[in-house]
Amino acid sequence: MYTAFGSIVTAVITPFAADGAVDHDTFRGILRHLEATGTDSVVVAGTTGESPTLSDDEKLALFATAVDEVGGRMPVIAGTGSNGTHHSVEMTRRAIELGVDGILAVTPYYNKPPREGLVRHFGAIAEAAGTVPVMLYNIPARSVIALEPDLIAQLAQLPNIVALKQAMPDLPALHEIRSLAPDLAVYAGDDVSLLPFLPEGVLGVVSVASHVAGEQMKRVIELWQSGNEADARTLGESLEDVYETLGITSNPIPVKAAMQLLGFDTGAPRLPLVEATGMQRERIRAMLERNELSAVHV
Repeated sequence: MYTAFGSIVTAVITPFAADGAVDHDTFRGILRHLEATGTDSVVVAGTTGESPTLSDDEKLALFATAVDEVGGRMPVIAGTGSNGTHHSVEMTRRAIELGVDGILAVTPYYNKPPREGLVRHFGAIAEAAGTVPVMLYNIPARSVIALEPDLIAQLAQLPNIVALKQAMPDLPALHEIRSLAPDLAVYAGDDVSLLPFLPEGVLGVVSVASHVAGEQMKRVIELWQSGNEADARTLGESLEDVYETLGITSNPIPVKAAMQLLGFDTGAPRLPLVEATGMQRERIRAMLERNELSAVHV
């Protein structure tokens, strides 16, 4: 099983300056904060990074900044997938030229390809990635279609498809995936799924909440993997307040507000996403205070 991505993979937010441009200085600061608070690797330009509203050039610039800031110390996984195979392949090749350590390839959205289309799509991305590891991203809530367990197992036979972000809470499907593809590194794709997924042998979580609670989440995984399941459950259940509050509206609106409250000038999300309302910000502020969560500015 591929373990180089670690257990806490943070889907990092993309900060924007007042004029709407990507704020690379703040992005560097967020990466340093994550590195100091339990994150093992980062996904850049994923859903949480507002990939739908980033241009190709902006994504590539973010990949380059991440590699420059934490490369060699923390794997950088580039979100290069889209609903067009040619586009995904080209972005994958360009990201690898910049020195990224992994590729995140989302299930094609909106156009609803049949099984053979999915096989060819992910196969083309894997071929373009060469020896760079690929993480599949199964998120039917946003992509309309789901990757079925037997298809995931088929794709996992490709040598560099090594991991799966499973962003659906279906435990029977997860059990089947683990049975059919035991060597595939499976990650919970939602923070709330981490604790119920751990008994199925997932390696960790691709997380949003790790922006603010990475150390605690990592401890949950460490406790579970060391056999201390009772303490893992106790700590994991205590984090449900964090997960629930960061899910009060569309991601990444709440986590960007949380990071602002912790002192990072993340800027507003890009339209059609909007800033958190005053009431939402107060709920987020109260959650941070209840859980004694703070930032590490380095």
